[in-house]
Amino acid sequence: MIPAEGRKPAADPILRAEHLVKRFGALPALDDFSVTVQRGEVLVVIGPSGSGKSTFLRCLNGLEEIDSGRIIIDGIELNDSERNRLTIRREVGMVFQSFNLFPHLTVLENVNLAQRLVRGRSKAEATARARELLDKVGVGEKLASYPDQLSGGQQQRVAIARALAMQPKVMLFDEATSALDPEMIGEVLDVMRALAVEGMTMVVVTHEMGFAREVGDRIVFMEAGRLIEVATCEDFFQRPIQQRTRDFLRQIL
Repeated sequence: MIPAEGRKPAADPILRAEHLVKRFGALPALDDFSVTVQRGEVLVVIGPSGSGKSTFLRCLNGLEEIDSGRIIIDGIELNDSERNRLTIRREVGMVFQSFNLFPHLTVLENVNLAQRLVRGRSKAEATARARELLDKVGVGEKLASYPDQLSGGQQQRVAIARALAMQPKVMLFDEATSALDPEMIGEVLDVMRALAVEGMTMVVVTHEMGFAREVGDRIVFMEAGRLIEVATCEDFFQRPIQQRTRDFLRQIL
């Protein structure tokens, strides 16, 4: 396994979020929030519950609309047009806390569906890609199984394969292990580690601090929709600048 310090993300911003504001009624979920992600970087986002982490991810792929600010992914502005929005959704994969697999479809059918509908691939092309990815995430023998026949960890790995099948430029992980039993967490994190080694650009919301230390290139700490601190993993855990960051780390480490 190549640790974060052994990887060199390109000095090439693939994602820019600029001065994002998102409110739910009077509650600011994102409050002038800005961050840039380099191509090949693993950016880990942490913070207390209700800090806006999941909202940030959902805004990045257009599941939530921002009230103001700009989101630009690989040169395309999310809010510029409906065409741009659809393009970005094709280029940004997302894995949620819940697996969101279609219960009436087999594993193979779950991974094939979006490839055929969105990418326009033939059944043979989609199936070949699905088989390759399901083998890669360690569930290749489950092609004909239905989601309720799989463990939580297996379902989440299928969800990752489904997102990867679209060949996204950026992968978003929204607490992808939080719904899993403890013994299943490791198998999903192993898949995410492998993606990081391969150079996948990832934005990861997680409570797994060991994973953050090992795989993350930078850590973003946010609270009440605001960016409190952003730093390399080494600086963040060993030399945090903000008192609020130090208080948070004392509570969770």
